[in-house]
Amino acid sequence: MVDISSATMIEIEEAKEKENLRTIESILFVSGRFLSIAEIVSLSDFNPILIRELIEKLKERYEKNDSAIEIVEKSDSWKMDVKQEYSIFVTKLATGNAEFSKAEQETLAIVAYKQPIKQSVIIKIRGNKAYEHLDKFEKLNLIKRKKDGHTNILTLSDEFYDYFNVKEGGRPFEEGDVADDEEEETEEKD
Repeated sequence: MVDISSATMIEIEEAKEKENLRTIESILFVSGRFLSIAEIVSLSDFNPILIRELIEKLKERYEKNDSAIEIVEKSDSWKMDVKQEYSIFVTKLATGNAEFSKAEQETLAIVAYKQPIKQSVIIKIRGNKAYEHLDKFEKLNLIKRKKDGHTNILTLSDEFYDYFNVKEGGRPFEEGDVADDEEEETEEKD
């Protein structure tokens, strides 16, 4: 019979935790988007409590190491991202977002440029495949739809600006930028 010392058990547990952390880290890295606990469970087969613990440890690791990478939480979903102060470099390097096909990017660009725009106009311009694109964008909370007769009026959501790290005018957020409502408060005080 093999006798396992307590030191060996601790080493085994530490190795298991490191492997679990690597698993969660790789899932967040590859996804490139916000993932819910349910999605992470389905990809990792870990239980939700363990996933939350592992995400917290990853967040702490990136903060402790003063990394340019961070784990971002939004509405009980997480994604790995570049810290805002380094996003300009990513924007310069990236010619497009791998999460979206070229056709999807073109559909979203039309919505962004022409908003508010009727869904029926988008379909006329982009074809029936655009329905799938718009459904995807709505699920990602990048656009909003408002019923208008037999069609919908499409506009960009606040999440669109957060997701692509741009202001409503189209330029990236920069350190020291003030949100529109904060600017109005400042102007009122002057």
